Amino acid sequence: MPFGPFEIVMLAVLALLIFFMFRNSRKRQAQARELQSQVVAGAEVMTNFGVYGTILSIDDEENKVLLETVPGTILTVHRQTIARVVTPTEFEEAEEAAGVTAATDSDPEFGERLAADSDSTPESKKSDD
Repeated sequence: MPFGPFEIVMLAVLALLIFFMFRNSRKRQAQARELQSQVVAGAEVMTNFGVYGTILSIDDEENKVLLETVPGTILTVHRQTIARVVTPTEFEEAEEAAGVTAATDSDPEFGERLAADSDSTPESKKSDD
């Protein structure tokens, strides 16, 4: 049974598809091994659901990680939910993207009124009438 040009092209495309599937699988396995080697106590990490925190301890038998998100708040998550290890610059960029900024001395406190021009205050407009 001779193969025509269409069958040869289809077999070549199938072989190429299989090659790329195996290649991507190996890449993902290598990335997973690299991530697991970086996941140690004290590392700053981000979970799959977007929570940033510091690893306190890892239980290899039960695949549990104790993650401190803010001082005093400890979460227990599955080890596979750790998406990546975050470097300090990535952590600061994520805080900026979320709108979390450190308060400076020039920022008003909650409920504090800012001094405005005397011409634009309602009291000065009433006295001009």
